[in-house]
Amino acid sequence: MASSPRPPAAAHRRGLHQRPPSALAYLSVAASLLVLTAVAFSRAGHRFPHPPATRRCRPDAEGSWSAGVFLGDSPFSLEPIEHWGISKADGAAWPVANPVVTCADVEEAGFPSSFVAKPFLFLQGDAIYMFFETKNPITSQGDIAAAVSEDAGVTWRQLGVVLDEEWHLSYPYVFSYKNKVYMMPESSKNGDIRLYRALDFPLKWKLEKVLLEKPLVDSVIINFQGSTWLLGTDLSSYGAKQNGELSIWHSNSPLGPWIPHKLNPIHNADNRLSARNGGRPFIYNGKLYRVGKSQGGGSGHGIQVFKVEVLKSNEYKEVEVPFVINKQLKGRNAWNGARSHHLDVQQLPSGKLWIGVMDGDRVPSGDSVHRLTIGYMIYGVVLVLVLLTGGLIGTINCSLPLRWSLSHTEKRSGLFNVEQRFFLYHKLSSLISNLNKLGSLFCGRINYRTWKGRVYVVVVMLILVVLTCVGTHYIYGGNGAEEPYPIKGKYSQFTLLTMTYDARLWNLKMFVGHYSKCTSVRDIVVVWNKGQPPAQDELKSIVPVRIRVEDRNSLNNRFNIDSEIKTKAVMELDDDIMMTCDDLERGFKVWREHPDRIIGYYPRLSEGNPLEYRNERYARQQGGYNMVLTGAAFMDHGLAFKKYWSKEAEVGRQIVDSFFNCEDVLLNFLFANASLTSTVEYVKPAWAIDMSKFSGVAISRNTQAHYHVRSQCLAKFSEIYGNLTAKRFFNSRGDGWDG
Repeated sequence: MASSPRPPAAAHRRGLHQRPPSALAYLSVAASLLVLTAVAFSRAGHRFPHPPATRRCRPDAEGSWSAGVFLGDSPFSLEPIEHWGISKADGAAWPVANPVVTCADVEEAGFPSSFVAKPFLFLQGDAIYMFFETKNPITSQGDIAAAVSEDAGVTWRQLGVVLDEEWHLSYPYVFSYKNKVYMMPESSKNGDIRLYRALDFPLKWKLEKVLLEKPLVDSVIINFQGSTWLLGTDLSSYGAKQNGELSIWHSNSPLGPWIPHKLNPIHNADNRLSARNGGRPFIYNGKLYRVGKSQGGGSGHGIQVFKVEVLKSNEYKEVEVPFVINKQLKGRNAWNGARSHHLDVQQLPSGKLWIGVMDGDRVPSGDSVHRLTIGYMIYGVVLVLVLLTGGLIGTINCSLPLRWSLSHTEKRSGLFNVEQRFFLYHKLSSLISNLNKLGSLFCGRINYRTWKGRVYVVVVMLILVVLTCVGTHYIYGGNGAEEPYPIKGKYSQFTLLTMTYDARLWNLKMFVGHYSKCTSVRDIVVVWNKGQPPAQDELKSIVPVRIRVEDRNSLNNRFNIDSEIKTKAVMELDDDIMMTCDDLERGFKVWREHPDRIIGYYPRLSEGNPLEYRNERYARQQGGYNMVLTGAAFMDHGLAFKKYWSKEAEVGRQIVDSFFNCEDVLLNFLFANASLTSTVEYVKPAWAIDMSKFSGVAISRNTQAHYHVRSQCLAKFSEIYGNLTAKRFFNSRGDGWDG
């Protein structure tokens, strides 16, 4: 019987011989699509590049620790430095806000760092030195770094790493004794506790002596009632708890020798989870107080204070005392929102104030590992679905060849005789046969050439895309914390101001709930123009909300001079605009660079003769803008509100009332009339939703009529205040945020 002719090889290669797509082809297409999706998604998450001046700490497995300053009339009345309204001469960043020292500051001083933690203060004249642990991301080792402040903790100059050993260092307890300065850092990885003396304070240190041949952690030395006491935790002892044990030694001198306490190790039955030190003990009103760290994620997430009632060589007793420090309620959007585990508090030389320095973290311990684990698990599910789908549509062979069960060696083995080898072959063949039967039940069950099969494939691919995006978000997207952008290593806060009335109450509730979580928002002021104002408890906010009820319904009320506003920056934002916290933070950074300007998110162009009011699309076509809407803009309220309520602006305010429109156009004219340079800056939001489209109560719901009124305003204002001719071009700043 003659065999049927086979197609030529060339024709076979060109695809004339029809075969179902290979597994490799299917997987290549699926993998390519998913990879492209992941790349696009990850790029979307990093849409706006960060200039070098905005470098921020990136969390590692231990978190993203930084340090903040607190001030108060006593150790028990400390408030964050931003609550004191402290300003600096440059005027672009007040009030100064926590954190005051981050890993980015250490990096800019020329020393690699992934976090800053466990800070201690040392006061010398008018200078305040801060010593802290900084983790080197290259060596994964802790070093001791220092910074100095000469303005009571407001600003800090980095001095870099001052002590670096071959082992991990932490907890740099610094104190003075007989006119010499000593440091006792934790060196438990080296198996002992060491004392260093400053040769050239604060940059150069020399090992003075090994105090104890014990791997103590978080140790302190305190002189109290004529004796010197060393308190620390020895985690190497049998049954030691991470935060529940304390050991004590006493001596006549910080240099030793040290005599162990009769009750070592000290266990506190009522407070076992906070026996480990969490900072420097302090004396207040003649009483000794010990700082402990409470149990939490990683190495702790809270501070507790204990009054030491009895401290003798054979007796020790302490009781917990109330200690409430004002802590941010913004969760991971706050620099210390996840946890804090260290506090050092001392009295300033003036004797009027106490200063405290605390570390904090916005990321729980192990968060990065947790997110990576989930992300790669989702990727694993995606791979399984790809393989399963390939089998169901017949692009992947679901049977195993029988030869897999054969021995791949011809050498005789002394371990197996012929019967044993035959038995093994039989078992493997049986297993492969059963697997092939199982595979035949689902392999090729879906015909992807039918419409039902195609619908199935499309649905599965959509699921794969969604899972890939979710997995990519966990791996590359961070933990969702909205971090602020520093200016020269400094942070600040602003007041959010919105104007509304009773018909838009539902908008306001959503507005307050969302924006109160943003990192740099200190207060929210609601300008209530008409109707019955809501009760305070109707607005769910993390930050203080003040409702300012106006006597009459006027758009001029937006810029009323308000002496109760505590920040220099005000973000005027319509209550029907929703955008991300990161958008606000980027705009705030640009304003701090140009505090004499209006920084807004909606550019407009006025041009022509007579002047016409043009939207953003037209402005982009023309390559420039000369106005920004103040319904979403940062400004110096002292400067802007004063201009708006000047004698010069009186006629303009009357025009605003007559049209019930154009208050933002008037402010743009007033700024442009007072400067020969650019007075407005644009920041592009990643996304923004105009909720007025859903409420139907906006004055601009009829766009054409709204623009016509504004063109009339332009004509009147230009006669009074001159023409708006200066333009700023898009993509002119170089940060990618105005494109």
